[in-house]
Amino acid sequence: MFDCLSLSMAPWGKIWRRAIMRLCIKLGSWPLIYPAIEIELPGEGLLASPHSGDNPNNPTYANGNMPTKRAVYVLKSKKEEITTGCNRASAEADSARDSASCIEQLRYASNGGYSNVSLFTKQGQKGVNQDAMIVWEKFASQEDLVFCGVFDGHGPDGHRVARNVRDVLPQKLAASWKSTQQVARDNASSSDDSENESSSQREMDYSGDGIGDPSVIMAWKESFVAAYKVTDRELLVNDYVDCVSSGTTAVTLVKHGNDLIVGNVGDSRAVLGTRAADDTLLALPLTVDLKPNVPREAERIRRHKGRVFALQKEPRVHRVWLPHQNAPGLAMARALGDYCLKNHGVISEPEVTYRRLTNKDEFVVLATDGIWDVLTNEQVVEMVASAPDKSQVARTIVERAVYAWKSRQAALKADDCAVVCLFL
Repeated sequence: MFDCLSLSMAPWGKIWRRAIMRLCIKLGSWPLIYPAIEIELPGEGLLASPHSGDNPNNPTYANGNMPTKRAVYVLKSKKEEITTGCNRASAEADSARDSASCIEQLRYASNGGYSNVSLFTKQGQKGVNQDAMIVWEKFASQEDLVFCGVFDGHGPDGHRVARNVRDVLPQKLAASWKSTQQVARDNASSSDDSENESSSQREMDYSGDGIGDPSVIMAWKESFVAAYKVTDRELLVNDYVDCVSSGTTAVTLVKHGNDLIVGNVGDSRAVLGTRAADDTLLALPLTVDLKPNVPREAERIRRHKGRVFALQKEPRVHRVWLPHQNAPGLAMARALGDYCLKNHGVISEPEVTYRRLTNKDEFVVLATDGIWDVLTNEQVVEMVASAPDKSQVARTIVERAVYAWKSRQAALKADDCAVVCLFL
């Protein structure tokens, strides 16, 4: 038996490495980590200090993001975005849709402002823009569903991984939700209703005033976990993506009526703009930056023989390393892709959180670390709340971050930025 991991990381051509990877999968010699445990959700203490361990502009991998000369796939027009989204969604869940309802879906992946959403991305100074974003209104052919996500790629093929996940993950989520919601409702109406409800409240992090239908909420939770898992697995057989040494973050949300469900891997972030009882503006983090310095993340990685430590030149940035190699030095504990570390504690299972929206909740901001490394949650929320033109607020945030990079991080290269702002 040969060492699949070592061979897949050998300095050969991508075609040879991909062929070895596929052979390993067929032989069952590529163990993957998909823990059969309940998702651990962020505690109050972690939510209170999301910047712990940050060091702006340090590359996700210790050796940096390698630039590539390949063309970046870009959706060229709103019409193309809508058509592409519908066609793909229909193929994913054909039995649950009809073409007429699919046409009504609105899928945006380029800069702009549309009705109640604003999105914008800008390339940094490190090479190709590895950030991606998406907004999908009338998601899964449902009038009251909206899907949003931002994705921050890293590694040589990071831009390709991020865009692949942007395109595939929503399809998988829509299909998974349609197949699980009925099961969840059946379970909720069974004789052990109270036990199911109690269990669901233990498994998810709840905030806001009250909760919605527990069966629907748990259907979404299960769908998020399944969709991330399948999307991550399918990266392995994508002919155009090298997911061994490249990966992406993914912070995504679904707004289902007054229910807000958020799934997260990596260090992109979701922040809610809400009002206190005295009408004071508050910035409420909906996610925790899942970095190797988070104790429960580090414990899992070490349990699977991965190593977690910071380099002398950047003592605040903890990274994940292979057991017997000082590589690759990944600066996050969860990611899609990064298969060189999937045997060693880096997982693609999302943390899933839930909030019941109230009339005090005004908007949600999703953004990559190119924003959060130079702007605080409070600064971003204040900018959104005071913006005269809501359709351009994402661009305003990005421009403010670019200015901050230039003024406060003059010795460092500005990171890529991506922002989605959904008004509730």
